[in-house]
Amino acid sequence: MAAASSKLPEGRPGGLPEGRYGRSRTADEAADRKLKIIGAVLGVLLLGMVGWFGYDYIDGTKVSGEVIKFDVVSDHAVEAHLEVRKDSDARGYCTLRSQAESGAEVGRADFRFDQRTDRIDQTVTLRTTGKATNVELLGCHSD
Repeated sequence: MAAASSKLPEGRPGGLPEGRYGRSRTADEAADRKLKIIGAVLGVLLLGMVGWFGYDYIDGTKVSGEVIKFDVVSDHAVEAHLEVRKDSDARGYCTLRSQAESGAEVGRADFRFDQRTDRIDQTVTLRTTGKATNVELLGCHSD
């Protein structure tokens, strides 16, 4: 038995037994690993770009508005209390629309604001073609 234990394995003369301590990497495995690393780096860069553009879009919005309340004053007019928040040097407009009970649009108008303040709080009158039941702010945009 002592003679059998001193004999080297036949797989590799003078070396380690094959498959015993892991296998050596082939060229395909090395290329796969490089591609995985490159893909991960590109994925992180893409995620970073999407995050940056999203932040810039949200932070870059210079104008926002809100309809605080509205009052139907007649069959052809609605008064809306509009509050606009913006950069003090920004100029732009807000678009309001009004709908009848059936859901049909009976009024739409853009209201400009050029004041050099960061907050505008005013009541605007929206003319309608029929009796309105609501006022909706469609959005505010800077020039």
